[in-house]
Amino acid sequence: MTTIDLPATATALFAGGKGLLAMDESNPTCNRRFAAVGIAQTEGARRAYREMIVTTPGLGECISGAILYDETIRQHTADGTPFAQALADAGVVPGIKVDLGKTDLAGHPGEHVTEGLDGLRDRLAEYQQMGARFAKWRAVFDIGESTPSPACTDVNASALARYASLCQEAGLVPVVEPEVLMAGEHTLARCAEVTEEVLRDVFAELVSQHVQLEALVLKPNMVLPGATCPLQDSLDDVADATLACFLRAVPAAVPAVAFLSGGQSAELASARLNALNQRALKGPPWALAFSFARAIQQPALEIWAGDDSNVKAAQEALYHRAKCNQAARRGAYSPDMEDARS
Repeated sequence: MTTIDLPATATALFAGGKGLLAMDESNPTCNRRFAAVGIAQTEGARRAYREMIVTTPGLGECISGAILYDETIRQHTADGTPFAQALADAGVVPGIKVDLGKTDLAGHPGEHVTEGLDGLRDRLAEYQQMGARFAKWRAVFDIGESTPSPACTDVNASALARYASLCQEAGLVPVVEPEVLMAGEHTLARCAEVTEEVLRDVFAELVSQHVQLEALVLKPNMVLPGATCPLQDSLDDVADATLACFLRAVPAAVPAVAFLSGGQSAELASARLNALNQRALKGPPWALAFSFARAIQQPALEIWAGDDSNVKAAQEALYHRAKCNQAARRGAYSPDMEDARS
């Protein structure tokens, strides 16, 4: 694969009203979620859970790509098929998380920088050989009275751009994830202000480091009030604020914006994505898609609970959430879809 192929790959990831399934939780994160529902925190349990996901019947109807973790891309189904191959056989493009997580940003208490650039060129080449066709790197930004600081924004934007450039060199589409976190009491307006600042810095760095914008995917937060803000704005207000922010900060060359769920409930994430796409009929330049983790997986995880006898019911729940988000991409999601299933 060369960079000539990458814009087509980036665009194809979001054809047919589909989106991405993020199943790239690190082992510690996955173990915490298992512990919360009483599942053993073992490699075997993680493998069984991921097999339940990748073998969900009909997954490729509404999911175009799945983001894997280093452990996951090395795992196999019970019949010995690598997960990356099982996904590809189902019509789902395999991807891979390549950052190594956040660490404290020296000199800036309470802020973080994402690590993983050392040795990245070699790791990308290995993942490409294992079947990955796109990659993901996440940077996080907390909203506080004086955060994120310019230093935090700058260092993370630079790392995102270096990662993206290395991905394109390796023949992988980079998914660029600058996440302004929901935690806090900040207002919708404050989130919009910070999100715009972060996006402007990120794209300035991407351009500076010669990243081909047509060959990347942006995975950002929606513009939302903080989780503990007393005023939780309406679906329409969230959609309007998000689109206004992104129209000011995201270049038209970017083929797709695949929103993260960021801790929203499954139903609320679908409803907000739906409201965004209803406004998309007015013509934003990029596809408005999803790259959800818990907002697709959590109901299935709770049903599965580590019991093989629950696999079919869990897969049905996973498929349902994926179908709801495919409908939301088309502006056709309704709470009636939830009522009909129950």
